[in-house]
Amino acid sequence: MTVLDPWIGKSLADVLSDLRDLLDDFDFPTVKRWRAGGGKVLGHFQVYFPEEIAHAAGLLPVKIRGAQVEARQAEARFGSYLCSVIKTSLETALSQRIELDMFVSHPICDAARNLAAVWGRNFSYPCEILYLPQNANSPSTIGYLRHEYDRVRRTIEQVTGQPVTDEALRHSIGVFNENRRLLRQLYAIRRDRPWLLPADDSYVLMAVGGLIPREEHNALLQAMLPLVEARTARPQDRLRVVFEGGFCEQPPLDLLRTIAQSCYVVDDDLMIGLRWILEDVPTSGDPLHSLAEAYIEQSSYSPVQHDLRKPKEKMLVQRIRAAGASAAIITAAKMCEPGLDEQVAYSKALDEEHIAYFLSEFEESMTSFENLQVQIETFIENVLFA
Repeated sequence: MTVLDPWIGKSLADVLSDLRDLLDDFDFPTVKRWRAGGGKVLGHFQVYFPEEIAHAAGLLPVKIRGAQVEARQAEARFGSYLCSVIKTSLETALSQRIELDMFVSHPICDAARNLAAVWGRNFSYPCEILYLPQNANSPSTIGYLRHEYDRVRRTIEQVTGQPVTDEALRHSIGVFNENRRLLRQLYAIRRDRPWLLPADDSYVLMAVGGLIPREEHNALLQAMLPLVEARTARPQDRLRVVFEGGFCEQPPLDLLRTIAQSCYVVDDDLMIGLRWILEDVPTSGDPLHSLAEAYIEQSSYSPVQHDLRKPKEKMLVQRIRAAGASAAIITAAKMCEPGLDEQVAYSKALDEEHIAYFLSEFEESMTSFENLQVQIETFIENVLFA
């Protein structure tokens, strides 16, 4: 089932414009089309969820990542001093902008650990917490996580009324392996020829994957990436930077566009859950074990995962070096404890490495970016002409 508006034969500019409109449409038309065709939907909160399990069951896995809406009803369900994404995510469901058949969240922070419980008080469908390992270095971690994945699989089977077979899981892993390969190609263009793919264009091509079937996203990327590479833009003398801080709440698209007007953003952690696993997951053997092992052994880093083998500040420095960047933009969503805490560690590590950085905060409801643009341009001038 296809849920995107027809795009075959359109120019790259027209497709990017349509995708921007889709990401800004918080009535979630692609999800509504899926449901209209008889499909069921599993919504999962940031950061990472093994979407292959939902896909193997015939569900549409949808990233619940907040929205630029006023949280009128959700405000009554939460305390005042919480990040925006928690409230606006629930608001999209309470206001019937999106209809789900199952919801999954993760205890990534103090606010998110209660999200499934609050969600479950307001809806009759299953609302689960997926307890991703807190200690990734324990020898029992992979076995524990496989058990958690199996628990979620059994709940999904109750929703669909059909078994989720190992064969179906292996097929889904193959589909998602292809998606991850295409996203790596997308980011390779960003790194090697950033003048062809500004950060905001890259974001819409990636983020739409959280709203549509993965097969459809694969077809879209397979068609659009050659058009990106065929662009005739010429390189400019711009500062190369890495954007860090978009692992959960997402910055407004206009913020990314504002940054892209002044520098080349050659890497980022935006929607990192879609790219969390860095290599192909084996399609043989026990698929749940393979997914669990990939989460632990073949994954990126994030403020919400604690792995002594992946110290986040060192991983950020490696990301900057690997992307050939000269500076970093270190952001955090307002009232995001993990993000704001990491700014301290990141700043110390970058100071020690003599890497320039710009610190900022954002929120999904931002609409004015003039001051930010002036600040970033001043930062870039200081770096380039220091």
